[in-house]
Amino acid sequence: MMSVTTGKAADDGPRVFVVDDDDAVRQSLRNLLRSVGLQVEVFGSAPEFLASKIPNVPSCLVLDVRLPDMSGLDFQAELAKANILIPIVFITGHGDIPMTVRAMKGGAVEFLPKPFREQDLLDAVRIGLDRDRARRESEKAVSKLRADFESLTSREQQVIALVTSGLMNKQIAGEIGVSEITVKVHRSNVMRKMGAKSLADLVRMADALGIRRPKP
Repeated sequence: MMSVTTGKAADDGPRVFVVDDDDAVRQSLRNLLRSVGLQVEVFGSAPEFLASKIPNVPSCLVLDVRLPDMSGLDFQAELAKANILIPIVFITGHGDIPMTVRAMKGGAVEFLPKPFREQDLLDAVRIGLDRDRARRESEKAVSKLRADFESLTSREQQVIALVTSGLMNKQIAGEIGVSEITVKVHRSNVMRKMGAKSLADLVRMADALGIRRPKP
């Protein structure tokens, strides 16, 4: 199974990874990206990239379509299968419409035919880094929600699913066989432990966690 080794970076700044089998292209891209203050790591092949220790920071991958071991498009598909979600900016000297369509359908940030404007590449990389940063923040928020949910008792977890599906206290009481007062106590505990300020807030949390019970 494909995997990327992750580790703590020397700092928490974003990283740009360049995978291209042409050394001149790698060095040119490294110099360009470094000129705007970005940290860059370059690789000559997909296996070389996979064997490296990738820092756990917002990242973007600048990937050549034609590589010696596997095509950049195949590599994109393999990364997706392995749930490695680094945004990709494709570059190629041999692009065509089918390639572009496949890359963009696969979630690529951009598909740039050579020669491309330096600013176009820099803009695409910035978009990729912003996208990865937003994904990480979202995953962090969901992770906290999941931890808060796990802190609930089994009964409270049951109540949050029923409350956010639209049932009233009386209906919930009948559903789980307790009094309305008990349901109110559970609801209050759920709101406090989850940090929800309103029912709408709790519904959004339940949606993010995928725990809402559909209405019968």
